[in-house]
This record gives sequence, structure tokens and C-alpha cells, in this order.
Amino acid sequence: MDAASLSKLLSPEGWTLLNDLPPYDESEAMALATRLRAEGVDPDLAAAALTQSRLRARARAKLGPFADGMLFTPDGLEQATRLTVAALHARRYLAAGVHKVADLTCGLGADALAFAGVGLDVLATDVDEVTAALATVNLRAFPEAEVRHGDGLALDLVAEGVDGVYADPARRTRGGKRVFDPSAWAPPLDAVWALREQVPAVGIKVGPGIGHQGLPEDAETQWVSLDGDVVEAGLWFGPLAPDGPGRTALVLRTEDGGTAARVVRPGAEGADLNPDVGPVGSYLYEPDGAVVRAGLVAHVAAELGGRLVDRTIAYVTTDTPAGPPPSGTAAPATGYRVLDVMPFNLKRLKAYLRERGVGRLTVKKRGTAVTPEQLRAQLSLTGDAEATLVLTRVAGRQHVLVVEPLPR
Repeated sequence: MDAASLSKLLSPEGWTLLNDLPPYDESEAMALATRLRAEGVDPDLAAAALTQSRLRARARAKLGPFADGMLFTPDGLEQATRLTVAALHARRYLAAGVHKVADLTCGLGADALAFAGVGLDVLATDVDEVTAALATVNLRAFPEAEVRHGDGLALDLVAEGVDGVYADPARRTRGGKRVFDPSAWAPPLDAVWALREQVPAVGIKVGPGIGHQGLPEDAETQWVSLDGDVVEAGLWFGPLAPDGPGRTALVLRTEDGGTAARVVRPGAEGADLNPDVGPVGSYLYEPDGAVVRAGLVAHVAAELGGRLVDRTIAYVTTDTPAGPPPSGTAAPATGYRVLDVMPFNLKRLKAYLRERGVGRLTVKKRGTAVTPEQLRAQLSLTGDAEATLVLTRVAGRQHVLVVEPLPR
């Protein structure tokens, strides 16, 4: 979005038009655009309003009903923190006794909204003028939250009364290409974490693909998953990491209108457990992706009383089922009952499934080059029954596990 489009949207006519549009429907978008032009609506304004309507519809998955009153850019929405996760960020600062947070890379303001929503004073900055203007609009319900166009690293944090810092460095170029080198992020990662020398309470959102090598030893690095998708990792310094430094995983699952949560962290024995490896038992557990990224599969295996099916594969097997997690607590792994185990052989597998009338497959995989799409095409199944297959290595050899999901 450019400044001219934003100016038109923020006019009384533009704001009324945007908020009076019907719920976005891709199949009706062209007809609606034609109708608006026929009614004499400025074509640029109509295009901008329809774009915002489409982005608001996409944003509801991340921001819920708040999206209906916000303005977006495609790139800004892509990087915006999900509301559930942003609220947890805000609670960290609140629990740490922080009063004023400087959001150095506020983007569209999702995290700043969460900070302001829990009563924190907020100073938000963004180097892009239009983005800063959009954040100002999105934070309008919190007039005490200040948004500035500028480089957050140039702030005099002490003079501004800031006692908490948050940043979400841009990890893509303007052309959309992913940047893997943290020193080339905007701002560079080491420039942000250096701020802990001025303000100890520093939090940095990073991509979940960040490697373990080179992580600061004084930070809690936490990988976060929501409903099975690993959505981010965060570096938390000083009072924002009350349980001390190290790697942790936060597993979030939506259930019954709320969010169940579970933090997996190394125990007193540290992060270097050496789990047993053994034959496939009656049950198979797939550790959550955040657990895998944090390198804590061994801890989940120990908690389940299980063993790995292969030293290099993040599947845990047990002979007895794990008990359900306490109410409000997310399970750190998804469980399956094992129905059959066989070495991978396409001809044998095809016959096995046809004998059982299987035509619909859910295929999961770890440690194999076979793709689910390729396998389905090769099997050419036509039955009515369903089955779940796990393609993986067992003791170094390719196997197929036929399983059924356990109730959550």
C-alpha cells in the first residue's frame, strides 16, 4: 500500500466504504468491484478497499475479530504475530515487572496491541513510513500507545523511560526472498540483543528455523507451536526468562474455545539425555514440532516412558498408552495405536491396503525420501476404508507403520 491509497482509505468516504463492504468472498470480488465502479466510487479507492477486505479475511486466522478493524499489507500480515502468541509475549513483560515496552520493529502493530492491551506503556517504531502509519491506525484504541516513524535502534531507551525491549527483525528482502544470515536481518540480530546492556529485559522474535549453534548462552530460546504448526522462536533475556537460560518448547492447542498450553524444558539432568532405542511397541508418539526444534525429544521420551524407533528419528514408541494431560495442558506429542509394522515394500503395501478396502490415506513421514503424493499415486487405491500410515526408519531400515490416532 502506498501513501496515496492509505490517505484515501482514511478519508471519511474511504473508511465508511471499507467497513460497509460485505464479508470478503473471492468468487464475488470481481462483481463487487464492477458494482462499485458503476456507483461512481473512485477506482483507486475501490481497489484499496477491496484489497483491505481480502487481507482482513486472511488476518482473522491470526488476529480473530480484531482484524476487522485493522489495516494491513501482505508482507506485514505475513510477519504479524498471532494474537494468542502475542498475548503470551505481553504476559512475559508484565510478569517481569516491565512498565514501558519499546517495540523496535512494530510492523502493523500486532504485538504492540497485545502490550497495550495488558496495560503496558508502548513506544512503537518502524522504519517504513506507511507501515508506521498503519500501526498508528491499528493502535487507535490505545491513545497512550505512541507510534513513531524511525529506526528503533536510534532510540535513547533510558531517556524514554523504557524498561523492556521487543523486536521482530525482518527476515525477508523487499522482494520476498528469505534471509538466512541473522547479521543481514533488519535490524541485525546481534545489534538487537546487544541492547540488553542498556535494558536487561529484551525479547526478540526469530524464525523457527534458527539453529542451535551461536545462540546466546544467557537467553531462553523458546520454540512455539500452535495447533501443530511451529510458528516462531523467541529469544528472552534477563527478567523475561525467569527460569533461566536454555532451550524450551511451548506447545499451544486450541480446544473448547480456549488455549491449552504446555512448556517443555530440560530437567535437572540437562539437555543431553540419551534415550533408549528399541522395537516398535503398541503405541507411537509424534513429538510436537516445537519439541523437535528445541531438541527436547529425549525429554518427551523419558516423560512417556518410551524409546526411540531409530536414533536419528523423532518418533517415540511405548508398550502402554500415556495418560491424558491435565485439563488446560497441551500434550507434548500426538499418540497413535500401532496396528501393524512392515518393512517398506510397495507391492506388499499395495496388496495389504487393497485387502482391507482402503482408499483414503493419511500419510505421515520422517526420515524417508518418499513423498505422500508420490505414494498415493503409486498405490492407486479405490476402497472406502481409511488408514493412517507412518513412513519412517526403524533401526536404520525403511518401514511402514499402520496406525490409528488416539483420542486427544
